[in-house]
Amino acid sequence: MNVELDHITSASNPSVKRLRSLERKKGRNETGLFLAEGARLIEQALAQNWFVDTLVVSNSGIERDYVQNLASRAAAQGARLIQVPDRLAGSIARKDNPQSVIAAIKQKELSLDALPASDPGLWIGLYECRDPGNLGTILRTADCAGAAGIILIDNCCDPYSIEAVRASMGSLFDVQLARASFDTFNSWRREAGLNMIAASVNGDTNHVGVNFEQPSLILMGNEQSGLPPTVEATCDTLCLIPMRGGADSLNLAQATAIMLYEGWRQRGFA
Repeated sequence: MNVELDHITSASNPSVKRLRSLERKKGRNETGLFLAEGARLIEQALAQNWFVDTLVVSNSGIERDYVQNLASRAAAQGARLIQVPDRLAGSIARKDNPQSVIAAIKQKELSLDALPASDPGLWIGLYECRDPGNLGTILRTADCAGAAGIILIDNCCDPYSIEAVRASMGSLFDVQLARASFDTFNSWRREAGLNMIAASVNGDTNHVGVNFEQPSLILMGNEQSGLPPTVEATCDTLCLIPMRGGADSLNLAQATAIMLYEGWRQRGFA
């Protein structure tokens, strides 16, 4: 390999402790970094110009061509390269069988002002989504269906948690994302002229009967309690996803996918 790596073998090394701290939100907030594991995710981050602060390579992966390529690209961008034993890589990733490469990546500021409100695509608003697995899956679905972006409203989970990053399968790096209070978000979407459509048990029309061809934002509620009445009152349309049988609700990520794909279908999958 034509790049220099720092060799670390001790779990008490300050760099390893710093990387391990990124499992916790406190550590992510203090450093402004988060972990991404695996060549596919790190490749996507580099391709989308996310800054890789540190790249960790395991002993078992050091000779692989694709790992060396990633290391060279990350080093050219300014990343520090570290080589560790496999057991230490597992300690950083909190997994028994970690990937060959792990990256500490700089978070991006999730500013609503940075989003292009004039984008005519389908937007997604997530109100107090608490499950990082759901959030990561919704990011992946939004990427697949070409959503304009996702706004995290009020007290949502951290999109930079290990669980959310893993579940997104790299889509975190492709989908525009912002965080805002509900009032700020609602003012933004009104100024943008977005028709706000919420999936709700109080809906009076089937989701396939909603007009998604106009500039639209799909609003989805909390996993347990859905949307509060005050939020539903601000929506332009409340719709219902048909269900039958013993289950009385859908998983948040599933429901969001149904709504988003119906909107995309109405737009001719453009």
